[in-house]
Amino acid sequence: MGEKVVAGGFDLSDRHRYRDKLQQCLAGLARLLAQKRFDRPRNLMGLEIELNLAGPDGMPRMMNAEVLERIASRDFQTELGMFNLEVNIAPHRLGGRVFDQLAEELRTGLGYAHRKAAEVDAGIVMIGILPTLAQDDLVSANLSDVDRYTLLNDQIVAARGEDFTLDIQGVERLVCTSTSITPEAACTSVQLHLQVTPGRFAAVWNAAQAIAAVQIAVGANAPFLFGRELWRESRLPLFEQATDTRTAELRTQGVRPRTWFGERWVTSAYELFEENLRYFPPLLPICDEEDPLGVIADGGVPRLQELVLHNGTIYRWNRPVYGIADGVPHLRVENRVLPAGPTVADVLANAAFYYGLVRALAEDSRPVWNRLPFASAASNLESACRHGLDAELLWPVSRRGSSVAPVPAVRLVREELLPLAAAGLDAWGIEPADRDHYLGIIEQRCRRRVNGASWQVDTYHRARNAGLGGEAALAATTRRYIELMQTGEPVHTWPTGFPGRGH
Repeated sequence: MGEKVVAGGFDLSDRHRYRDKLQQCLAGLARLLAQKRFDRPRNLMGLEIELNLAGPDGMPRMMNAEVLERIASRDFQTELGMFNLEVNIAPHRLGGRVFDQLAEELRTGLGYAHRKAAEVDAGIVMIGILPTLAQDDLVSANLSDVDRYTLLNDQIVAARGEDFTLDIQGVERLVCTSTSITPEAACTSVQLHLQVTPGRFAAVWNAAQAIAAVQIAVGANAPFLFGRELWRESRLPLFEQATDTRTAELRTQGVRPRTWFGERWVTSAYELFEENLRYFPPLLPICDEEDPLGVIADGGVPRLQELVLHNGTIYRWNRPVYGIADGVPHLRVENRVLPAGPTVADVLANAAFYYGLVRALAEDSRPVWNRLPFASAASNLESACRHGLDAELLWPVSRRGSSVAPVPAVRLVREELLPLAAAGLDAWGIEPADRDHYLGIIEQRCRRRVNGASWQVDTYHRARNAGLGGEAALAATTRRYIELMQTGEPVHTWPTGFPGRGH
C-alpha cells in the first residue's frame, strides 16, 4: 500500500483517479472475457481457515505477533484481531484422496502451530466465535499491528460517521456499540475457493448461493457473543453490523450493506464485479500504476489491482475473485459462509459437502435457482443462522414447477442433498472411501442433531444447571471444547457436559 498508508488519508483527487481506474479495470475484465483469455478447467480448490488464540483457561490471548514469529511459516498469517491467525492451504486438485491429503496437511500444520503457541501459554482454537470474548477485548487497541487493518478501520469508521451498533435478538438479546470494526474480528470462518471457467461461473455461484443456508444449518458453530446466547450462527449478523457503513437513514433508503448476500441470481461473473462498482463507494482508493487496457492491447495480462482491492472490501457470502496464476488469469468463487471448526474432520466434511453439492447443482438440467426465488434463498440463510439444525428451509417441491414449501433442514439434507453431493464428488473423481467418510459425518450430524453450535449450547446449559455463573460456564465450555477439538474426533461424537462431575 506504500506511502499512502503512512500518510494516513486520501484526498478528492485520489478518489476521482481511483474511480476512473476502477472503470478501466472493469472494461479490462470485459475485454479479457470477450477474448476468452481465462484459464481452462483445472478442478482447483483452495482453503483458508481463520483461527483464535486462547490460553489454557479458555480466555483469548492478544498475541498473534509473538505466535506467528514462533511458527515462522508463510502458511500462517495475521488476521484482523490480535487473538486471530489465518492458515492458508495451497491449491489442490479436486479428485482422488484430496480430502484425506488435506486432513493430513491441516493436522500437521495446526498441531505444529498449537505447540508453538503453547510456548507462550496460548493455543489454537477453531470455532466460529470464541465464547469467552468480552466486549472489552474487541476494541481498536486489539487490532493487529498491520497498516492495512488500521487503514480499513479508519475508512469504514469515517464512511459511517458514528459508532457501530450491534443489536442481535436471539435466545437472548445483545445491544451494544463500538467505535471501531474490531467486533468483526470475533468472526472466524472457513473460506472455500473453487476455480471456474467464465462459462461455468454463474452456475457455480448461483448453486453456492442456493445452498448457503444448508451449509450453515449443518455447520453452525457460533452461538455465543459477549456472554449472550444469540443465534446458532451469530457470525453473519455480527459481521454485517460490525462492517455496516450505513446510518439508519441510509438503511431506510435501501442502500445495500457491505456485508451482503446479494439480491438476484446472475448470468455472468462480470455482473457481480459491475454491481460492486455501481453500489459501493471505494473505501481504499489506492491506485496502481498499471494501464490495464494498455496491458491487454500489448497482449499481456493486467493485475486489475484497483478492482481486486475494491472487491475485497465488499463482503459477499459468495464472492467473485479475479486472480493470475502462472501468467494466466482465472476466476474463482470464494465461499465465505462457514464458521471455523470444530475439528479438521468437521471442516473437511463441510468442504466435501459443499464441493459435491455445488458440482451436482451447477450441472443439473433443471437448475434449482430457476425454481427457488432469490428472496427465499436469502430468508433461508437467516433461518439457518437463527436455528441451525432445527431450521425449516424453503425448497422447490418438484423439479417441474416453481412452487416452494418449507422442509426441515435435516430432512432436506438427508433425503435430497447428500445423494446429490455424493454424485457431485463422483463427478470430481473423489475416491469412494473419502466421499463416504466425509459425507457420513454430515449425515451423522443430521441423524443425531448435533453440530458445533448445539454442542456448545448443551454443554453451557449443563454447566449453568450445575451452578456455574454465566462467565464461568462459558469458560468451562470453551476449555472442554478445546480438549475435545484436540482429539480430532468429529463433533457429533462429542459427549456433552464435563467428565467426572456428575453433569
